[in-house]
Amino acid sequence: MKLLFIGDIVGQPGRRAVKELLPKLREQHALDFVIANGENSAGGSGITPRIAEEIFAAGVDVITTGDHLWDQKEVMELLANEKRFLRPLNYPVSTPGQGSGVFPLRPLTSGLRPPGLIAILNLQGRTFMPPLENPFLTGLDEIKKLREQTKIIFVDFHAEATSEKIAFARMVDGQVSAVVGTHTHVQTADEQIFPGGTAY
Repeated sequence: MKLLFIGDIVGQPGRRAVKELLPKLREQHALDFVIANGENSAGGSGITPRIAEEIFAAGVDVITTGDHLWDQKEVMELLANEKRFLRPLNYPVSTPGQGSGVFPLRPLTSGLRPPGLIAILNLQGRTFMPPLENPFLTGLDEIKKLREQTKIIFVDFHAEATSEKIAFARMVDGQVSAVVGTHTHVQTADEQIFPGGTAY
């Protein structure tokens, strides 16, 4: 299985890069699923329904978000109506939208494998970030529910501190397929496969 994750699409230049490069990457690598963090795709601050549709049309299957979710008031329409649009799960339970979803994988062109399911979970950290519910507790509970539907689980952990992301990934090692961090805005070189098989 081949997944592509695009972190933090920022503004019009980021959207243009996705539009120009993603169709070629999908074909070149026979990608099964594409996830992108789109919280800053509207001029570098938030996201709108029109921009979300542009990102989906480019070939992204699911859009995740983070702390800039609320920067554009039009986001409420996405939260209410678009199942492929996720906000961090650990917002209060009354918050519109959803923090996770289970989606069908695209079938292989060869037809050798029937399409399966993939779960996407969006969480936001608390270190140097606005206070939310504990992502470790809410994330662990949600992973247990998602594993009842599929063992393929991808987590976008949107957080400032890489140590918080690594700690979460260590906690769920062997229970999810991958934990990828967004928001950091600096390059990191801590990619690894943990002993239980989870990619970080």
